[in-house]
Amino acid sequence: MTFSDLIKQVKKEIRELRPAEAEATRRKDPKTVLIDVREPDEWQSGVVPGARTIARGFLELEIEEDSDQMVRYARHTTLPEVGESGQMKLLESKVLLIGAGGLGSPAALYLAAAGVGTIGIIDFDDVDLTNLQRQILHSETEVGTPKVESAKRRLREINSQVKVVGYREKLTRDNVMKMIADYEVIVNGCDNFPTRYLINDACVFAKKPLVDASIFRFEGQVTIFHPAQGGPCYRCLYPMPPPPEMAPSCAEGGVLGVLPGIIGSIQAVETIKLLLGAGEPLMGRLLMYDALAQKFREMKVRRDPACPVCGEKPTIKELIDYEGFCRV
Repeated sequence: MTFSDLIKQVKKEIRELRPAEAEATRRKDPKTVLIDVREPDEWQSGVVPGARTIARGFLELEIEEDSDQMVRYARHTTLPEVGESGQMKLLESKVLLIGAGGLGSPAALYLAAAGVGTIGIIDFDDVDLTNLQRQILHSETEVGTPKVESAKRRLREINSQVKVVGYREKLTRDNVMKMIADYEVIVNGCDNFPTRYLINDACVFAKKPLVDASIFRFEGQVTIFHPAQGGPCYRCLYPMPPPPEMAPSCAEGGVLGVLPGIIGSIQAVETIKLLLGAGEPLMGRLLMYDALAQKFREMKVRRDPACPVCGEKPTIKELIDYEGFCRV
């Protein structure tokens, strides 16, 4: 068979459509995928609206990757609330985790498994043996290594298609706005008050949702702070930090190792809901969990009109000295 004969046979087996017919097909079935296989220099003559551009030389590779993704996320795409379009949203999303510790570990693992395309992790600590009781991102072989590096290796093992960006530095008022700029949702897993107030104020100023959580001994709580959408901020709930003796750290007061797994997983759920625009997010609602009693409770949190950051007449309009604020 000559090349010309082969082309004729292929044309008999493949239905050709005129542009108007292709557009009518796409409008009739939103799941229709248009692929433009021209080379980049040919795109200058015009593009096909709504088409995915894959140069002919990369077509087989891209199709194979898409096929792998269809298999990997099949349990997601069968959900009406997710579907193929929702999974594509997740693959194109960017989430920033503050901390790769007890809360950040389960949140990061499930967000990576869910296919969140880019996951940023900020943490300046190294893995310590005392972390392993609850920080499931890390292992014994990682003791002494930076947590961001340990986290990146583990998340790549979970999902090699996810881009993981590590920031081994302390979050400060000098770098926080730049850090959060490229991310859609911020997930807070830090365990100190200066950073809590810092990331809250930064998210208010940047109009970004903050999925916040905390744990202590056998209790945990989760909520979403998002004043840009009418919800409260962290200062609406806690106008001032408590005295140090009233808020001991996990190292001082202890924490059940399983507890952050539960609370961090809820943070992952709320993050995915925000990215998909699905369900009812925990905005204006504080979900509290008591492991000893095995009970969940919910408390409404209203936006404070007098809040100094997100209120009607804010008095704090730029980032402040949070270490000093918390000492006071």
